[in-house]
Amino acid sequence: MQSNFETLLVEDRGQVRLVTINRPKVLNALNPQVIADLTAAFTQIAEDRSVGGAVITGAGEKSFIAGADIAAMAEMAPEQAKHFAQKGHAFGELLANLRVPVIAAVNGFALGGGCEVALACDFIYASEKAKFGQPEVNLGVIPGFGGTQRLLRRVGLAQALELCLSGAIIRADEALRIGLCNRVVPHGEVVEAAVKTATVIAGKGPLAVASAKRVLHRGADLALGPANELEIDAFAQLFASQDQREGMAAFLAKRPAAFKGE
Repeated sequence: MQSNFETLLVEDRGQVRLVTINRPKVLNALNPQVIADLTAAFTQIAEDRSVGGAVITGAGEKSFIAGADIAAMAEMAPEQAKHFAQKGHAFGELLANLRVPVIAAVNGFALGGGCEVALACDFIYASEKAKFGQPEVNLGVIPGFGGTQRLLRRVGLAQALELCLSGAIIRADEALRIGLCNRVVPHGEVVEAAVKTATVIAGKGPLAVASAKRVLHRGADLALGPANELEIDAFAQLFASQDQREGMAAFLAKRPAAFKGE
């Protein structure tokens, strides 16, 4: 595992890999190097079968990711902006297609690109001091890393329109109310809460976890009939696995299952 990234801290907590964006002096703002490092770190996770889950957070007490680095974007030409946005979207797709769950542990500001990174994760745990928003309209632009579309799919059209058009910043309790985050925990405990959940998931059948994640992501954009067919096929395919036989044998024998991902 490479751990000497320029902008990240990476450590393993058992089967869970914790990735921390480490630019606290600029509130962990995104720039091309951060996106490149995140992409490399999560490509490693995709290739490492010992990792059963991942958590993303930001260094310091104030910020998850305060947004994109405005100084880095201010002089971009349209083609440069398009390339930057494409890299952000590619990272979001990497997270969505990862076989393991990715949890955002939002410990402070998650604004603009920071909110978009959180939205690209499978679910979001928030500190009670966390704040979310897509304030790009204040800069004369719109979200560029998937914010309009992932926000729409997570909270619905009306809520997404209000956040993206007004640039409003909301607190954690409001984010929980509209379905933007899954859980709000005391400040200082959000990383441990996320790692705990990721650890629980890592103890389940890895083929089943990967299949459930894939079916949920793909089915979200399908009509109910085709989505149900997707589920039926995935369900049936797992009956060819050793994990299915082990899981059911362990249940009947009243013992813990020893899954191997096979």
